[in-house]
Amino acid sequence: MTAPPPDDCLAHNDWICGEYLTTRRQILLDAVAQHIQLTVVSVALGLAIAVPLALLARRWRWTLGPVLGITTVIYTIPSLAMFSLLLPVYGLSATLVVIGLALYSLTLLVRNLLAGLDGVPAETKEAARGMGYGPMRQLLAVELPLALPAAMAGLRIATVSAVALTTVGAIVGYGGLGNLIYAGMNSFFKAQVLTASVLCVLIAVVFDLLLLGVERLLTPWRRAGRTARPRARTAGGAVGRRPLTASGRRG
Repeated sequence: MTAPPPDDCLAHNDWICGEYLTTRRQILLDAVAQHIQLTVVSVALGLAIAVPLALLARRWRWTLGPVLGITTVIYTIPSLAMFSLLLPVYGLSATLVVIGLALYSLTLLVRNLLAGLDGVPAETKEAARGMGYGPMRQLLAVELPLALPAAMAGLRIATVSAVALTTVGAIVGYGGLGNLIYAGMNSFFKAQVLTASVLCVLIAVVFDLLLLGVERLLTPWRRAGRTARPRARTAGGAVGRRPLTASGRRG
């Protein structure tokens, strides 16, 4: 067996190593796929739980304190402790990681959805009732669309947080890129640690940009409002001004 050449970055254990990317490509792709899957499923599950909780707290105000209190307490539980508490129920499985991440996302999703619903102007709701909208139609057609910006802000934060917390799943063998980070730290494999960490950041950025794009598609009136305001200021600034004459003076 021949020794590696002296310029081999793997042999030198460099932080930045193109050889690592080419020789471990499939391992990286599998880790990225698992990381994305765990993130998407956990956030989707958290959203499916958060929406009914937020609507419940909004409909019966006496439940607001318990709902926010319980979700906040869950959010403060350290991730290692959370996985340990769920371990007897779900065992060493991907489900354990998904449930843990979904529980962590609840406080961000519930609070932002409630903030969005509470921020709907009273006159808008009154106008909807005056047009004959029932409670359910008013919620679906008026209040939820207007609450989307705040709700999407919470969803973006929850998703980015889930991308980071997924790495902790490496302690049970289901951490996506966290598995590579954990193994690389144990063996002091610099290229693996750095590459997996950078990929985690890139996944978080991509998810955030995708959700921002979805938000803009679902709220076209906000774009229209931003473009209309500068035009209104320009038109308003021209009011009362007399046109210039040929000599350059005001007529």
